[in-house]
Amino acid sequence: MAMGSLSDDDDFNPEINTTPLVDVMLVLLIIFIMTIPVMNHAVKLDLPRAANQPNEVKPETINLSIDAAGQTYWNNEVLDETQLASRIADASKVTPQPELHLRAERTTPYEKVAQVMAAAQSGGLTKMGFVTEAPKK
Repeated sequence: MAMGSLSDDDDFNPEINTTPLVDVMLVLLIIFIMTIPVMNHAVKLDLPRAANQPNEVKPETINLSIDAAGQTYWNNEVLDETQLASRIADASKVTPQPELHLRAERTTPYEKVAQVMAAAQSGGLTKMGFVTEAPKK
């Protein structure tokens, strides 16, 4: 019966045989060396050159100001509520739609600012921003 024994007479080599690993790595290296030039192959063409400018129309900005007394100004022109509503309706139909820059004094009643914002929203203006001053140092 041929069974393994635990004697010191056996020639046991604990090293890992790396020859098959090296063979596989060399084959992979050769494959990559052969395929990389094929992937970078391109037909050289002399293409025509043309320059163009993008037709990007910047929207108009409307400065809507509200003073402490609640008076509304459309680009420094005094308006009442009916004129404001008609101007907002006219501005909402323009393409591209203008941006509304809302300025209000610090002591302006919040109710007046909310009314102007509601009028802009109901009139169809979708782009609105608040203009503030940077704090003085």
